[in-house]
Amino acid sequence: MGNRLSKIYTRTGDDGTTGLGDGSRVDKDGARVSAYGTTDELNSVVGMVMAHPLPELVSQVLNEIQHHLFDLGGELCIPGHQAIQQSHIDWLEEVLDAFNQDLPALKDFILPAGGHASASCHLARTVCRRAEREVVTLGRTEELPEFSQIYLNRLSDLLFVLCRVVARFEGGSEVLWQKNRPTISLKGGSSS
Repeated sequence: MGNRLSKIYTRTGDDGTTGLGDGSRVDKDGARVSAYGTTDELNSVVGMVMAHPLPELVSQVLNEIQHHLFDLGGELCIPGHQAIQQSHIDWLEEVLDAFNQDLPALKDFILPAGGHASASCHLARTVCRRAEREVVTLGRTEELPEFSQIYLNRLSDLLFVLCRVVARFEGGSEVLWQKNRPTISLKGGSSS
């Protein structure tokens, strides 16, 4: 096991820099820090989803994803380190296919709403997309392991499917986008 933190504050970041896993120091608002910081944020939002009642299998899958995201954060924090493999992506695809097979086909766009758990899962999905964008940005200037961006892309797909699964578990239905909906009027009723 590595070093344990015995003191939480070090004052070394007071100048706007932070230490990477390889010991180098970079600006806190740099592309690499944004990428692993958003990955950490995503992990936290997945934890928020898990704080709600969920089907046991969904909880188990999200727990595994949290471990993957921790590994991915380490990969992004240590230049040249690779933790995410093709096997992680294969696992995501297998899980995605298993959850998706019993869902009805989509005919409309789904709004990021529903019950507490499904809405939280939609938040996780959108933070995942942002983490993916941050990794793409980082990859423009630095060499990255080949699977990190693909992992986040596939994970956002899985989170979308889990939103649909969780909406049904919560006893609600998906909130569908309606193109030709009436406009809401505050003067009593709706108007067109």
